[in-house]
Amino acid sequence: MNKSYKNFSIVITVGCFIFLLFQMFYNGRENITDIAYSDFLSDVDNGKVSAVAIQGSAVKGVTLDGRVFSTYNPHDEELVKKLIAKKVKITAGPSEEHSSMLHLFLGWLPLLILGGLWFFALRQMQSGGNKALGFGKSKAKLLSEKMGKVTFSDVAGIDEAKSELEEIVDFLKDPNKFRRLGGKIPRGVLLVGSPGTGKTLLARAIAGEANVPFFSISGSEFVEMFVGVGASRVRDMFEQGKRNAPCIIFIDEIDAVGRHRGFGLGGGNDEREQTLNQLLVEMDGFEENNGVIIISATNRPDVLDPALLRPGRFDRQVVVPIPDLNGRDKILRVHLKKVPLSSDVDPLILARGTPGFSGADLANLVNEAALLAARRGKRVVCMDELDDAKDKVMMGAERRSMVMTEEEKKLTAYHEAGHAIVSMNIPESDPIHKATIIPRGRALGMVMRLPEQDRLFDSRIKLEADLSVAAGGRIAEEMIFGLERITAGASSDIDKATKIARLMILEWGMSEKLGFLSYASEGAQEVFLGHSTTTNKNISSSTAKVIDEEIRALIDKTYNRAKEILEDNRNALELLAQGLLEHETLTGEDIKKIVDGQKIVKQKKVTVAKTTKRSKMPSSEYADKPPKITRKSVKKA
Repeated sequence: MNKSYKNFSIVITVGCFIFLLFQMFYNGRENITDIAYSDFLSDVDNGKVSAVAIQGSAVKGVTLDGRVFSTYNPHDEELVKKLIAKKVKITAGPSEEHSSMLHLFLGWLPLLILGGLWFFALRQMQSGGNKALGFGKSKAKLLSEKMGKVTFSDVAGIDEAKSELEEIVDFLKDPNKFRRLGGKIPRGVLLVGSPGTGKTLLARAIAGEANVPFFSISGSEFVEMFVGVGASRVRDMFEQGKRNAPCIIFIDEIDAVGRHRGFGLGGGNDEREQTLNQLLVEMDGFEENNGVIIISATNRPDVLDPALLRPGRFDRQVVVPIPDLNGRDKILRVHLKKVPLSSDVDPLILARGTPGFSGADLANLVNEAALLAARRGKRVVCMDELDDAKDKVMMGAERRSMVMTEEEKKLTAYHEAGHAIVSMNIPESDPIHKATIIPRGRALGMVMRLPEQDRLFDSRIKLEADLSVAAGGRIAEEMIFGLERITAGASSDIDKATKIARLMILEWGMSEKLGFLSYASEGAQEVFLGHSTTTNKNISSSTAKVIDEEIRALIDKTYNRAKEILEDNRNALELLAQGLLEHETLTGEDIKKIVDGQKIVKQKKVTVAKTTKRSKMPSSEYADKPPKITRKSVKKA
């Protein structure tokens, strides 16, 4: 019900109740005097009665002086004749036997209205997020098709994870297929993956495919400040599941309640730990939960309690990874179906230029491109909008309104040119995608490099190349403007290089002096590229000194390499810096032409595109037979 209508009905109900109370109070204040029947007849004979009301045996009347009285008629058949003879105004009504039910109802009406208001107030207190009297009940929501049905056809790029969950759906539809071979469906499935990889989308697809009740709840909804509420909600959730079995219960962000026990502030009596204990008992206790399958999602499996991950509870862990090139291509095709496309759009080219993007990042990219095309007045989305949207997602939005002096632009141009020249002269470095001196996000300029193909791990020679490229900007500033004129613009480069060097020495065993050992701390630590960067406090002072020396030696080695490259390619540095000052943004091909001494002509983008058909992409058969990707086909596209 609409909130305004609800408030209006409350006001009307309260107003009627007050009116009825006023009427009862007003009627009770009438001064009615009971008199004997003989006195009543005497007053009639003397002409003192002006009007009477006869209701069965009850007689009420008014005297000439305005006094109200009542009496009882002992079945006097001559009474009416006497009243007519004395010209008394007579009013008659049904007997009390006929009106007793009406009087009883009117008497109880205020109490009924009061009870209704009280019940309505309780319902209001329990609705929404208040639940004043029902805080021990489960907050699991039954997912229906009204919320938007999602099926496995809407999920792309994570085929292995999808196939494992399809098995659960098949079991719910035809359990005898597995039981005849003695197979048991997992009681719990844990979806593990980085944020944005599609864990919740997979859960919604299961709900759309299974055709069984699907309850959804967040891990944070179990724990309240009241003691025992979380455990009560867990019990109620499983009772709700048993009543609707077979069903699926999805717990999102289970790490909010499933963290390792014994590390909370409250010790073993912590409310969160009591909630976890109840969850463990319900999942694999004395009572059977046949037909109730728990599916949970988290991006922090390392903090979960070991008892939660053992067989019998979460039997199966399904990894939902960052999609590879083929996966990104499939995901883009799913999202691009929802927008009108120009004929020049090639999802494969776009997928190649988005390494490391998650499914959520790709969906955001397509949406940003659609918004950008609308702002430019186009009726279809072209490849230009998708490229610009990709740059916005990767590097941040352009800040053209930011005022920069000519000196600041010149320094930024040489800084970014330094990064680019070093990258071009180290074969192991990733190719340059784009360089710009237009402020984007929090950076005043940027050189974006993209790998030619997906990389599962980085070699030592590749990491040293990244360290040299990071040092190129500061070295260019020092060469052109002098040591006294260097700026703090290289702070992010220095921070990134330091973290990479520490990881190489502390965790990845890339030091001959320290050997095949890890020196990372086991406690709380800072994370970079998914790895710790904190030194173990249990190492000796002499080892710590060696670690510092090795990190410093690695940084100095890559720094000197970058400095040597820039000194040997000073002319190229000057040409590229002037090109950035002239054009502000250059692609990788533009940079190669400028360094080779060629002139480039930047074409203006067309702001209006002709309307074409929605898309000329291959049909959904592509999901089964992806095209073969080669360097030649990509370069041709």
